[in-house]
Amino acid sequence: MRRGRREKGSGDGLIAQLRQPPGGRDARTMLLAQCVDRTGTGVWAAASVLYFTFVSGLDAGRLGLLLGVGAVAGIAGSPLAGRAAERLPVRHLLIGCHLLRLGTMVLLLVADDLATLLPVVALTSLGERAAKTLEMLFATRIAGERRTTYQALFRSVANAGYAVGAGIAALGLGVGTPNAYRALILANALSYVLAATLVWRTREPAGHGLVVAHSNNGNNTSEAPGPSTPTPWRDPGYLFFVLLDIPMNLDDSVLNVGLPLWLVHHTSAPHAVVPAFLVVNTVLVVVLQLRVSAWAEGPRRAAAAVGWYGVTLLACCLVLATATGGAAWSASLAMLAAALLVTLAELLRSVSSWELAVVLAPPRARASYLGVAGMAQSVQKSVGPLLLTGAVMTAGPVGWLALGAAVTGLSVVQRQAGLRRMAALAAPASDSRTRPRAALPATDRECRPR
Repeated sequence: MRRGRREKGSGDGLIAQLRQPPGGRDARTMLLAQCVDRTGTGVWAAASVLYFTFVSGLDAGRLGLLLGVGAVAGIAGSPLAGRAAERLPVRHLLIGCHLLRLGTMVLLLVADDLATLLPVVALTSLGERAAKTLEMLFATRIAGERRTTYQALFRSVANAGYAVGAGIAALGLGVGTPNAYRALILANALSYVLAATLVWRTREPAGHGLVVAHSNNGNNTSEAPGPSTPTPWRDPGYLFFVLLDIPMNLDDSVLNVGLPLWLVHHTSAPHAVVPAFLVVNTVLVVVLQLRVSAWAEGPRRAAAAVGWYGVTLLACCLVLATATGGAAWSASLAMLAAALLVTLAELLRSVSSWELAVVLAPPRARASYLGVAGMAQSVQKSVGPLLLTGAVMTAGPVGWLALGAAVTGLSVVQRQAGLRRMAALAAPASDSRTRPRAALPATDRECRPR
């Protein structure tokens, strides 16, 4: 019994789980590739705005346009990757995404005007979002029912990679010369080469990139998409889930945009507290993600986690609304408490969005469905900062209270909608198991093994 629990649960420590992750050697290699990729992404994320400002010479208006175009282009990456994964091997597509971003990073070294930078940044964002969808699909296929544990391990190594990348970027930013910025670009490009090499060493998961279905006897079968294959664009129930999942990703904008700007413009807390937000977030994700994922493992627990997400984000918004008054020390404590709460919301969301996106999709078309589900994060990254800066913070504390109440209400709606769709998807399977089997012809009855 003890051995069975150890194989299924996430009670083991992080290091032990990383040594024997769900999916075995291929999963371990893919997790290493993702860690390398996120390390390079952390380097570029910390240096990109300053690079475009001081090396490319873009003013605030043109920089905003550049980043906005990149965010919009990223929205298309998820559904395109999901659609392609129904026909082509996931590994080959993921390697292609890494090589695409390698090429765009090299082009940044010679691009020196907005007209050239726009397509380069757009392709980078498209490749990044496509790669994340393909990684999600790879994990879903290779980890099977233990995909929640795999997701927890991925988020732990990803956040560790981001932290290492930010540290590397700090060295280059400390030098501050154009060549130092270019060295950071090359470091990011190198991460894509290493990640692509590691992905090449893995084996293609079941289905070889085609739609994976489960036959009645439990064996996996591969089918090319046909006229009967469901499409997410004609599935109102799934599209409703994806639409509701956009506000369920607002914790990202609250952490990266809302907290720093609120601290600077509306509290007496010192600006030195802002870097602590990232420290709190990184440490808690690495330490707690595996435990939270174990607590919320399974479809119904994931649906319950959606409701707790709304409550936790509401608590964060309440703290922010009350952080405007008081001394510097009390404002600092309030802002750190808000960072802790929004991180807890992130931990819950990472489990619920991941699990529900998988279980609410028909197995035969899971690739294209997950591609559409991945759009929720991309859309949030585009509209979330505008919502916070243009509406929430303009309204002051009342804006935070309204945001928290709205997200909490929508989380209840998504939880109920998810449970209803689970029941609807389970009904046909239940009917097929209970339906009487038709009588076989005499010849078939005679040939059947006794």
